[in-house]
Amino acid sequence: MSSPEHSPLGKPSAYKAEYDASLLFPIPRQPKRTEIGLPEGRPMPFFGVDIWNAYELSWLNMRGKPQVALASFIIPADTPHIVESKSFKLYLNSFNQTKVDSPEALQALLQQDLSEATGGTVQVRLASEADFGKQRMSELDGLLLDRLDIETDIYEPAPHLLRAEQEESPVEETLVSHLLKSNCLVTGQPDWGSVQIRYVGPPIDQEGLLKYLISFRNHNEFHEQCVERIFTDVMRQCKPVKLAVYARYTRRGGLDINPFRTNFNTPWPDNGRNARQ
Repeated sequence: MSSPEHSPLGKPSAYKAEYDASLLFPIPRQPKRTEIGLPEGRPMPFFGVDIWNAYELSWLNMRGKPQVALASFIIPADTPHIVESKSFKLYLNSFNQTKVDSPEALQALLQQDLSEATGGTVQVRLASEADFGKQRMSELDGLLLDRLDIETDIYEPAPHLLRAEQEESPVEETLVSHLLKSNCLVTGQPDWGSVQIRYVGPPIDQEGLLKYLISFRNHNEFHEQCVERIFTDVMRQCKPVKLAVYARYTRRGGLDINPFRTNFNTPWPDNGRNARQ
């Protein structure tokens, strides 16, 4: 009973105001990976993390005074499960009327519950009110694909749009688009994002890449699954030596999700918030 249709998504939900870890709804990663040609038991062509940011975290201290913080969660891509986002929201809201001894105790509890739900070690970071002014905003760096004046009518993922000049000398390039849109796998609600593609290899046709990214516009899939599909399609069609795909999605329900996948060793993204987030 861990498939998306059994999750709280798209259903009326009672918001519990006291701690309840059972609200977290894990969804296996493998079925969607199998769908894009990554069968179970074989090494994945990528590794990486899913970076979640929570902007609506509150609890009570032991004297009953409300506390607030920003939270970030780093979930390794090799965990067997993702957490469905509405269940994540319901879980975080269950702390609203819960007394917790200290921010450190809350951080440890969040890490314990999310690690258990995902099947791996989740890192949790809290930013207190004193740290709010230190939060940084930034934009994805790279050459903007959106500058291209293209015509397209393809709005379902179309890997055939991707091509690279295999006869030309390899290049190292970072390309960015803010035109990524997909839809929730269960509810069909729109998900808006920006995507950065870093690669070393034969030059990728930029118009074809932009059309490919736009082709997700009517596609129903979770954020993590879209990024893995993009990574896999680019790798198969364009054959880069190195590839990293990073997407930053706008928030919904006080949460944003930012998946990162790479096939080479590179620091994790710094989690700077984009203007649209």
